[in-house]
Formats: sequence, structure tokens, C-alpha cells
Amino acid sequence: MSLVNLLSELDGMVAQGQIVEAVEKFFGDTVKTHEVDGSKTQNKAEMVEKMTGFVNSIAAVKGIKHINSVSGEDVSMSEFHFNFEMKDGSEVDWHEIIRRNWKEGKVVEEQYFQH
Repeated sequence: MSLVNLLSELDGMVAQGQIVEAVEKFFGDTVKTHEVDGSKTQNKAEMVEKMTGFVNSIAAVKGIKHINSVSGEDVSMSEFHFNFEMKDGSEVDWHEIIRRNWKEGKVVEEQYFQH
């Protein structure tokens, strides 16, 4: 499957709120992720655990909007707007760019940028 098709499917799952499922399906076992705050995960199992905890802390999804995506040879960028009401009463309202490096059809590195 081409990177364009893989990216389209991955972004579609994220837009539908299937964040953990997208990680399970598209991330390689040794994937590394880099958060805006500097925190990192070192493998798929850590990322699944982190995303499961995050998803379980959401009280209500106010909106997930996929804005745009672009891909090159082994790199992609996806732009999203996320808005969640959290169980602790806070609100998450992120405009986020996600840069992914790919190898053999799997994400091997992911980094997040927010503004």
C-alpha cells in the first residue's frame, strides 16, 4: 500500500476517535514519539499505554477535525484540531501538526507540534 493510502487510513481513524486502534495498526514495535512538552515514548507498547490513558481521561469529544495532510517519500505531516472535555473538568483545545517518519508501511517516529 502506498504511503498516501496508509496516511489517509491512519488520519481517518484518528478523525473518528480511533486513536489507540490507529497506534496499534500503524505503529512499528520500536516507534519513538516526541511530545510538545519534551516527553517521549520509546516503543509501541508505551505509546498504546499512553494513548489508552489519555482516551480514558476524556469525558466528551467536542470535535476532531482533520485539516490537511501531505506526504513525501518516507515522511508525512498531518494537521488536526482536537477539542475534548476531560473528566477532571479541564478542556483540551489543540491545533496540532503531527510529523511521522515511516519505514516499510509502519510509523517509526512521530513528533507533535502545537500552536
